[in-house]
Amino acid sequence: MKMELDLIQEMIKQVLEEIKEEGVEVSSKEEYGYGVFDSMVEAIDASEKAQKELFECSVQQRDKFVDAIRAEILKKENLEMISYDAVEETKIGRVEDKIIKNRVAAENTPGTEDLKTRAITGEDGLTIEEYCPFGVIGSITPTTNPTETLINNSISMIAGGNTVVFSPHPRAKKVSIKLVKMMNKALEEAGAPRNLITMVKEPSIENSKIMMESPKVRLLVATGGPAIVKQVLSAGKKAIGAGAGNPPVVVDETADIEKAAKDIVSGASFDNNVPCIAEKEVFAVESVVDQLIYYMKKNGAYEITSPEVLEQLDKAVSKENGKPNPSLVGKSAKELLALVGINVDDDIKLVIARTNKDHHLVTEEMLMPILPIVSVSDVDTAIDWAYEAEAGNRHTAIMHSKNVDKLTKMAKKLEATIFVKNAPSYAGIGVGGEGHTTFTIAGPTGEGITSAKSFCRIRRCVMSEALSIR
Repeated sequence: MKMELDLIQEMIKQVLEEIKEEGVEVSSKEEYGYGVFDSMVEAIDASEKAQKELFECSVQQRDKFVDAIRAEILKKENLEMISYDAVEETKIGRVEDKIIKNRVAAENTPGTEDLKTRAITGEDGLTIEEYCPFGVIGSITPTTNPTETLINNSISMIAGGNTVVFSPHPRAKKVSIKLVKMMNKALEEAGAPRNLITMVKEPSIENSKIMMESPKVRLLVATGGPAIVKQVLSAGKKAIGAGAGNPPVVVDETADIEKAAKDIVSGASFDNNVPCIAEKEVFAVESVVDQLIYYMKKNGAYEITSPEVLEQLDKAVSKENGKPNPSLVGKSAKELLALVGINVDDDIKLVIARTNKDHHLVTEEMLMPILPIVSVSDVDTAIDWAYEAEAGNRHTAIMHSKNVDKLTKMAKKLEATIFVKNAPSYAGIGVGGEGHTTFTIAGPTGEGITSAKSFCRIRRCVMSEALSIR
């Protein structure tokens, strides 16, 4: 029996060697990395090969592939695992809020239904314009929304017929690898080509540079701060940039103050304030500010009343240049208050304090559950000060009011990509508000709330003097 086994093993060895000599690539399931490669060049090459195969698939097949990603992410054990792992690795945010964000990314990111064909007919015939793939897309993703952005971008980009090479933040490396493998396995089980989603094992600035400079990468997408957006915009190719915001909130005397207070606390504390859309500073008309603070405290806010303690906290969470201390981004209100010797229960979700409009916490986006509140004489001044604080990012703004004229004024003045009225900020990305979800909000480059069509080229097909049947 042993002799027979030895003979079989020898025959298998010979066959494998013959295949190798003929140039056929041999790899076992154990060796195959499900989209994760040792080098960025390998990741890009594999993505290019996969995109050519995906291009031959029908739109209906792409639908099937997108549905496979959704189904895999929405498995309870997977949803909880990636949410927990993201917080555990990055030390940013709250697991329960990550679960919500990952779920809406899977459920509420549009697929191929977003790619609507435009038809033009007349005496000269028929012309159609369709959304078609760019090819290989390079996507740089942040540490604040690591899994949500990967899910959201993967669905949108594959629905558009593209493949994607991710360059995640190094602090989210492990969870990104786990998620990329998870999605690729689900895709392959659904009949998709291998490596529709790829990344490098060791994300780094150097690897991002290789990706940005590769001629095989046709489109760059950056979700993060102004520095990385500036970098991709100077790469010499089509780029989509989702940059920073510093979303202001205006509350006037016509608002439902109790509801406004609850909504502001909910939005500003969501995932410990790391979403770029989250409320970052409040401008409240002085006739209602006391009432607003009262109800905010009833809904999980802790007010710092001492200017000295507030400045102590500000220094503790800021670097010397005024930027947020990265190690404290996304920490809980409880952890931040402990820095200045204040101990609170877990039901405290947000730190609030009265400040002037020029305070550092008003002008700098901190990505922490610390919310400055500025008292203003009237709503028109509040809108003007909100405009100053938002600093021209045109990202997100929130207003609580029943005065349609003032709501309209603020919408026009700030020109924000997302303007939320009488709701928490996260309503703007489809959580408790109508509309689809995205975690790549491209204000700087104008695509806005991105979806599958944002990552496509428009191509025109013309039939002259025919097929117009009106």
